[in-house]
Amino acid sequence: MRHSRRSDPQGVAVIDLLTIFVLAVFVGFEVVSKVSTILHTPLMSGANAIHGVILVGAILITGSAESTLELVLGLLAVFLATVNVVGGFVVTDRMLEMFRK
Repeated sequence: MRHSRRSDPQGVAVIDLLTIFVLAVFVGFEVVSKVSTILHTPLMSGANAIHGVILVGAILITGSAESTLELVLGLLAVFLATVNVVGGFVVTDRMLEMFRK
């Protein structure tokens, strides 16, 4: 029996999601690398809101995990999103300290 891509819909979904993830990484790297260094810190403070949404999404997904792999990946996503939010606030706080007398 000959196997086609259509016979495994879950495999297709995983490949499609992996392709989107890899493309998003490349696009994100290109966009961030083109930003002037003067704008990095103000953009970090604006990105904290986005990272907060990502953190809430990671918590929701982790709460509905059905397998061990999903739980581990969800907890990793929660950890990385938390580090991102906290790091963004630390950088923003340092930036604001430079403007105080």
